Amino acid sequence: MSIKAESLEEKIRVPEDVKVSLEGFKLKVSGKLGSNEYDFSHMGIELFLENDKEIVVRAPDNKRRGRGIIGTAVSIIRNMITGVTRGFTYKMKVVASHFPISVKVSGNEVIIENFIGEKYKRRAKIVGNTKVVVKGDDVIVSGIDKHAVGQTATNIEKATRTKKKDPRKFLDGIYVYQKVEGIEA
Repeated sequence: MSIKAESLEEKIRVPEDVKVSLEGFKLKVSGKLGSNEYDFSHMGIELFLENDKEIVVRAPDNKRRGRGIIGTAVSIIRNMITGVTRGFTYKMKVVASHFPISVKVSGNEVIIENFIGEKYKRRAKIVGNTKVVVKGDDVIVSGIDKHAVGQTATNIEKATRTKKKDPRKFLDGIYVYQKVEGIEA
């Protein structure tokens, strides 16, 4: 006697102003702010469109791993749709109590000068089509790809990380203080 496990399925409705195309496992979502692309081939799920109005995500089993994969895939697709319709913004604050920090954008890098009095410049890579704007003590990171925006903000934070200093006492650095849906610059 064999017991066949049911597959788990979830549907995501596509808004009217968003266009979706699927080639194999590569999903492309286009909207008023631009387009996002993601390859789901590594996830082990089935992905298909119904009437160009719904994206159907199906996992092979209804067990814990299948439910986790479905949740991850659905979250990625919803973030893609939100990105092309509204976008994402991470606001960061420059905190300097010991030495004044200078932050500027040059090409696809954020350059941080005079961090804790260092002579050399610290650099953070800007990922994808993310836009970085420096306004006084604020660094605003925005774009339509949530992963790229988040990774850029992490790169900036990581560039100002200090070692062998007490983080309760030594607070100098650049930190994310607000995450917003929508592009602000």
